[in-house]
Amino acid sequence: MESVTVIAIASIITAGATIALGSIGPALGEGRAVSTALTSLAQQPDAANTITRTLFVGLAMIESIAIYCLVISMILIFANPFWNHVVEQTAGK
Repeated sequence: MESVTVIAIASIITAGATIALGSIGPALGEGRAVSTALTSLAQQPDAANTITRTLFVGLAMIESIAIYCLVISMILIFANPFWNHVVEQTAGK
């Protein structure tokens, strides 16, 4: 198997694993955050504005992890830095 093919296969598998693992963690975290916020709202209805504002900031921070994983997988698929290096090395032979 050529090294270009190996790089392509490794990039696709790594991108898939990045998206899979990078979306499971934030999804579980967001579910737990919403569950805790709803419990807090049920116990302290007077603090609804503060709890809601803090919840949305927390959800945005949790979601940024999934977005970073998406960016990394897009780089691996479309702008792979290893790809150009391997192509240049094989063209020189």
